[in-house]
Amino acid sequence: MRLRTMTASFGALDGKRLELGDGLNVIQAPNEGGKSTWAGFLKSMLYGIDTRDRDKKGYLADKNRYQPWSGAPMEGEMTLEWGGREITIRRFKQGNAPFAGFSAVYTGTQEPVPELTAASCGQLLVGAEREVYERSAFIGQSGVAVTAVPELERRIAALATTGEEDVSYSQAEGRLREWGNRRRVNKTVGLIPRLEGELAQTEDKLARLERTSETIAHCTGERAALERAKQELEGERELHRRLKQRELNARFAQAQEELDAAQGALDALRRQRDTYGPLPERDLLKRAQGELQYLKVLDGEIGRDEAAVRALEQAAQAAAGAASDPRFPGMTGDEAAQKAGEVRRAWEQDMERADAFRRRAKLGLAALGAAAVCLAAFLCVHFAIGNELSILRSPVGLGPCVAAVLGAGTAVFCLLRSRGAGADAAALLGPWGVDSPEGLEKLAQDYRERRLAADEAARRVQEARRALEHQKARRESGQRDLLGFVRTFAPETDGLLGCSAALSRALGLEDELRAARERLELTRRRRDDLAAQGGQPFQTLELLHQPENTPEQTERALAQVSIQLSQVERELAAAQGEQRSTGDPAALAARREELREELERRKLELQAITTALEALKAANARLQERFSPELNRLAGAWMERLTGGKYAAVSLTRELEASAAGGDSLLPRRAIALSRGTADQLYLAVRLAVCQLCLPGDSAPLVLDDALVNFDDARLALALDALAELGRERQILLFTCQGRERAALAGRKDAVFLTLS
Repeated sequence: MRLRTMTASFGALDGKRLELGDGLNVIQAPNEGGKSTWAGFLKSMLYGIDTRDRDKKGYLADKNRYQPWSGAPMEGEMTLEWGGREITIRRFKQGNAPFAGFSAVYTGTQEPVPELTAASCGQLLVGAEREVYERSAFIGQSGVAVTAVPELERRIAALATTGEEDVSYSQAEGRLREWGNRRRVNKTVGLIPRLEGELAQTEDKLARLERTSETIAHCTGERAALERAKQELEGERELHRRLKQRELNARFAQAQEELDAAQGALDALRRQRDTYGPLPERDLLKRAQGELQYLKVLDGEIGRDEAAVRALEQAAQAAAGAASDPRFPGMTGDEAAQKAGEVRRAWEQDMERADAFRRRAKLGLAALGAAAVCLAAFLCVHFAIGNELSILRSPVGLGPCVAAVLGAGTAVFCLLRSRGAGADAAALLGPWGVDSPEGLEKLAQDYRERRLAADEAARRVQEARRALEHQKARRESGQRDLLGFVRTFAPETDGLLGCSAALSRALGLEDELRAARERLELTRRRRDDLAAQGGQPFQTLELLHQPENTPEQTERALAQVSIQLSQVERELAAAQGEQRSTGDPAALAARREELREELERRKLELQAITTALEALKAANARLQERFSPELNRLAGAWMERLTGGKYAAVSLTRELEASAAGGDSLLPRRAIALSRGTADQLYLAVRLAVCQLCLPGDSAPLVLDDALVNFDDARLALALDALAELGRERQILLFTCQGRERAALAGRKDAVFLTLS
């Protein structure tokens, strides 16, 4: 098989295309450049994707790992040469399953390749199962080491010996061990332990049947004795019941007599009440009595309210006197505050005028000073030059004189006006007897507070008077309504004292009637309760003797006997049920004999299986001698070439764990004892040897994903030389993230160089 092109929508590959040549293809790309994705794509195109695989901790299933990043469906196309013809293979999404759809046609036509299906594609093209291909010609990233599986073991053994691939040693050994385990492991899966357990159970059932028969006989006798004792105690309980009924009838007769007496007393009180005329309901009488008590309390409150009104009137008069002020005649508090504000504004205006005139006077004095300075300067200059002209005749000397006169006049005038404005401001505050507007405002505020206190005292007097009048009106109305109510059943009543006496007399008679009704109802309930318990008038006096035991003792003894009888019956029923469930003694004895024979037969089978396992181990040892030297020889030859002759011998265990030996070492060294690069070279040699045995010729392309990254330059050159030579027999895809391979193979015509973009 020779690959030609691959086109993928797979993981990070979004419609990417890779064209391959014969022999060794060196495909270079940086990290995350898609090398491992192309390798995974090739394997998935050959063998498909297991949709049943699930993500695990530290592991991502292929169906999720290679889901296209672009969100497009997972699909791909691959063209190859197989059997002398060019074939195009496609895998695509089918339903919800990625890569489940499959087609294989001859390139350039729609003619299907009949033998290629989605399941058989990899097996036919590569010539091996997925497990064999992954452990031989497909070296994934960080996956140079080889692990053993039954399929690979079977194929190596078959190709190195007889050529048959039906069974492997591990499968045969596993099947024999499975048969042996089925006979001896434990009670759940071992036939021998299960037979031994069933035999023990059968013998135990036979022993229990014998014990159960004895238990049934004992329980039957004990039940008969307890039933006789129970009948005697039930008769004694019936005697106690009849004695209790006789006592109940006597109490019922006494209750009936008390009921008749209570009815007679009630009838007498009703006749007495009828002599006074009909009385109102008790609730109305109690309400009227409450109203009477309220009126008495109301009289006391009215007296206290009258004294409170007088005290408030005196306080109001005192507050009105304190609020009087001749400076604010007839003014309210707000008017006084408003007046103080007007005076303050007028005072502030006068003070502002005084300040303005003082500022102008200062300006006049400043002008006078400036003129004096100018005049002095003029005189100095004048006398210095010897000019005898008069100052007043000179224009320059006349100006300062005029300015000085005007400045002096302005200063005097403004000072006089400032004093006049200050006198006006003082005249505004004089009538109030204060020095400042703040003092006047304080007087107005004090007057306002005294006026508010006087107004509040007057308001309280008015409210107290209204409340007092309301209380008096309520008393008159309540007294009038109460007299009207009482006179409906006591016409001669007058005043509150008369109302109190009439109400007490009516309530007393009503209380007696209520008490009589309650006594009647109580005796009736007692009589009815006794009747509900079964009490009835005497008919005939029955002569009964008193039992030795009390009713409580009889009930306890009867309960104890009933419990014992129930226990015995449960034991008897359990024994009878166990006897029925255990089965027929004769059938159990026959089953015991069958089990003994079956157990003996299974033990003989186990002995035969053990003998077969020993023979299989001996045969496997001989088989190992037959195929191991061939695999070791091929791997050793490759190891010697890859290491430049340092290691010339390789030995492998059944699990394909490798060891290498060189000319300077006495004992072989295991892979874990070698350096990382040498270990990779050892397992690469093993894989190449496995390819020669399992995948000879041009059956499958050899894929190496960064498999040479740990090789030094010298051994890298040896490995590339070996791969280039091997490329003459089979196609090789060497993915690398470095440029060493291209440099080492520069100038060689048996290698194709590709760079992934």
